[in-house]
Amino acid sequence: MPKATADWDQSEAPAHIDRRIAELGDWRGELLARLRALILSADPGIAEEFKWNNPVWSLNGIICTGETYKAAVKTTFPKGAALDDPHGLFNSSLDGNTRRAIDFRRDENFDEAAFIALIRAAIALNNAKKPSRERLQ
Repeated sequence: MPKATADWDQSEAPAHIDRRIAELGDWRGELLARLRALILSADPGIAEEFKWNNPVWSLNGIICTGETYKAAVKTTFPKGAALDDPHGLFNSSLDGNTRRAIDFRRDENFDEAAFIALIRAAIALNNAKKPSRERLQ
């Protein structure tokens, strides 16, 4: 897999993510595929990218990344500290000023609707920070 995005076209990102899921070949691949489907279901405009050797989902900025570790699949929200998390999904990277993450562990249940709501909140935050055309003129 490429490590630098400059080495390939981002239109290939979904195929790279498919390969990553297949390479894992265990519960982490299944969980990453499930999280991917939930993320993509949140908004039809979400783009898949592959950066830093990980899946990245974006819409007017990065929404979250998907990283895999031996004991967890992690979604990191680069602007997570600015998001409301009424269901307490964030359970990692809680000390930072900007990012927050969720560590999903094997056979752990989580509220899928709350996760989708968090994705939508991240999109809304990205949209709020995107300059409008009127302000640019």
